[in-house]
Amino acid sequence: MTTALHVTVDEFDTMVDRGAFDHLNRKIELIRGKLYEMNPAGPLHDDLITFLTHWSSGVLAEKPMLVTSQTGLGLNALESRPEPDLLWIDKKRYRDRHPSASNVHLAIEVSDSSLQYDLQLKAQLYAEAEILEYWIVDAKSSCIHVYRHPVGGRYSDLNVAHCGDQISALAAPDAMLDVRELFEGD
Repeated sequence: MTTALHVTVDEFDTMVDRGAFDHLNRKIELIRGKLYEMNPAGPLHDDLITFLTHWSSGVLAEKPMLVTSQTGLGLNALESRPEPDLLWIDKKRYRDRHPSASNVHLAIEVSDSSLQYDLQLKAQLYAEAEILEYWIVDAKSSCIHVYRHPVGGRYSDLNVAHCGDQISALAAPDAMLDVRELFEGD
């Protein structure tokens, strides 16, 4: 009989601090006590993150928020330490801890090969953590799945924005993202 190894957030942090994953040259996330290896990012994935980071930094310049890229998110009660591609978080320093769900205004995952993982496992995790808004940028279908308003561990407002649509985050309703420009712009 074999048993999966369950890892706590504290054990995971100790493993990271001691360099347990350094030799892997891979991105590892802790989700509900299980370790997940993330696929390497390709040029399209990196381009979309770069575009969204630049756009986010511009629209948040006058707001009390920061944009971070691939920063650990402390969801200790859910035994998880995901690293979303982008986060809009409270503007402050996080030297002694990772941002928690209460610090997050928007979580964004760019999905090229991880769409089902992001639509299902991550969406449920972020809803249970009560992250108010979660976007999944679907690189293959050139659309953005917009999840808002978590209720009872699920998002109650689900929409898909396609090329030709413009969307804005709840935290910055005046900042419009042109979906066509994200996927087709120069």
